[in-house]
Amino acid sequence: MILSDKTISKMLKEGSLTVTPIKEGQIQSASVDIRLGNTFSIIEDMAVGIISLDHEIHYSTIRTDKYLLLPGQFVLATTMEYFALPNNMTAFVEGRSSLGRLGLFIQNAGWVDPGFEGEITLELYNANRYAIELQAGRRVGQLVFAQLDENALNPYNGKYQKQKGATGSKVFLDVDSL
Repeated sequence: MILSDKTISKMLKEGSLTVTPIKEGQIQSASVDIRLGNTFSIIEDMAVGIISLDHEIHYSTIRTDKYLLLPGQFVLATTMEYFALPNNMTAFVEGRSSLGRLGLFIQNAGWVDPGFEGEITLELYNANRYAIELQAGRRVGQLVFAQLDENALNPYNGKYQKQKGATGSKVFLDVDSL
């Protein structure tokens, strides 16, 4: 079941859901608007020119209120908000159609697990032929919350728990059991 603005507001007030900082105008009928933070990361140049999923990738990270996303460029960014989801709730990250119409693709793998706590790292891609100026504090998407039928047996406690800032991939830490 997707949560309504009434339920979201109630949960925020009682502290069972955390979204901070938040302004009342961010709470929509079935979502919470998320704003762009001021941390941006890009993969550093590598001599080999190949990303291996088995090795750590290094990122260059900057803090700025404005970032110029060039055509065809990919950058990691972060939300301004810090979230803490209870063990019986999940969330979906959705981009704003107004920005998608400019060629700005926003994703974060789309899913926030029950029990996750931290800022959400966003993957931004400029599919336009013009640069797009990104500005911290601007609404870039929304978080849609859904209630689980009961508490998760294994709430999230993974490698991105309590992350702050644009956090690079830690896929090299995965132990593949296949």
